[in-house]
Amino acid sequence: MTSASKIYPALTLEVMVSREEGQYYDVKSAQKKPSELADIVSAYANAEGGTVVIGLSDKTRRVEGVNAQGEEKINNFLNIPKDCCIPMPEYRHEMVDVTNDAGKPDRLILLHIKPSIDRVISTSKDEVFLQIGDKSRKLTVEEIRQLEYEKGVAHYEEEVCQYATMDDLDSELLDSYRQKIGAVHQSNEQVLRARQFIVKRHDEDMLTNAAVLLFGKNVRGFFPHCRIRYIKVNGTAMRTGADFNVVKDRSFDLPLLRLIPETKRFISDQLEEKTTLEADGRFHTYPEYPEFAWVESITNAVCHRQWGLRGDYILVAKYDDRLEIKSPGRLPNIVTVDNIFTTRFARNPIISRVLTEMELVRELNEGVPRIFSEMKEAGLPEPEIVETAANVTVVLSNGKTVEDNTQTTEKTTLTTTQNTTLTTTQRILELIEKDPEITIEAIAAHIGITRDGVNYQIRKLKNLGQIERIGGDFGGHWKIIRK
Repeated sequence: MTSASKIYPALTLEVMVSREEGQYYDVKSAQKKPSELADIVSAYANAEGGTVVIGLSDKTRRVEGVNAQGEEKINNFLNIPKDCCIPMPEYRHEMVDVTNDAGKPDRLILLHIKPSIDRVISTSKDEVFLQIGDKSRKLTVEEIRQLEYEKGVAHYEEEVCQYATMDDLDSELLDSYRQKIGAVHQSNEQVLRARQFIVKRHDEDMLTNAAVLLFGKNVRGFFPHCRIRYIKVNGTAMRTGADFNVVKDRSFDLPLLRLIPETKRFISDQLEEKTTLEADGRFHTYPEYPEFAWVESITNAVCHRQWGLRGDYILVAKYDDRLEIKSPGRLPNIVTVDNIFTTRFARNPIISRVLTEMELVRELNEGVPRIFSEMKEAGLPEPEIVETAANVTVVLSNGKTVEDNTQTTEKTTLTTTQNTTLTTTQRILELIEKDPEITIEAIAAHIGITRDGVNYQIRKLKNLGQIERIGGDFGGHWKIIRK
């Protein structure tokens, strides 16, 4: 009978021995001390989970087993997450019967670590690790803080804004907010205190980051990254040097309650219209993009961006064939490109609430599905949501093709852009052809894009009927469909 995991049956001994270590899988020799494995447990729990196999040599992949270590050490291995991590991450463990390389009956220990959604998992040495590819990286104090923001353990918006006072807030914005929430008989200070925009720190009243981001008079002085930059590119790709083709560049440095409407007002004048003669014999004029689609994309970028990431800004780039809205930081917490239609998580719940009360943000996750439906109703291509390690970009296409561009240089640029995309999918096909059992994380490591980026390309290849998956994640393989 083949030795295999009972929890993940496709994880057979053969797969365990041959599978490359990476984002979701690691092997460790049982000769190590149990406490030495706390790093990988913390790293997997803080990332997307993973399986650690104990009893395989991480250098030679020999099946050493764990029996020779004695029952006390075996129990210590089984309890690593409980004894060596704070707080204890969720996990499952099991023993798999095997024959070791000496030909004797033996066992392997499998620790299946679940991702920690709302907690940062540290080791008993008070160190925090994060799995990135096949490496467990120890995080710095600042990186730990960013991870806490990401998991909702701490919120950047709730932290105090040093040196900010009531004089730094826009009284007109505060008056509008009080009227909107029906608090006209309360003072600005009373409303701010009730909504936790004023908090006590060392017996002193302090304004929070959210208060200044939303209502700040000179928000740029405190948050230079509170900014939306709009650029218009003449063509379908940005060029540099003598061929520099950015023909409009405008930045908005405003508090959030002014940033969204001002940006909307400006960009609406930059978008084109198209007029067509329809079956009723009349000419009808339509916007280049449905207003809801691009406004909601920008609003989401403002509402859900990682405000703790300084040095970058929201970028709206208009090309001849598309509109791109790029927001610093990855998707919040449990939200992924795959579940964004059905999963809601507010990275900045206080900011989200105020923007919702001011009717600038849609509730109940209506926004993203409606962006897609509005684009479909307008007869335009389906939007793309692309996540990298540094940002999230929403791409809205206007349906123009190469023939719509009259300048040869623009045609050349579009061809280059298309070739880049083809190169990514082609490289995935080549990797699959070379190794049909290759994992998503291995493809991501080879190409240099995120796992979600690979999944996006895989979905496109499946929709095009070029590949299919045979079997499950463990033990399955890819099949290229020849046409």
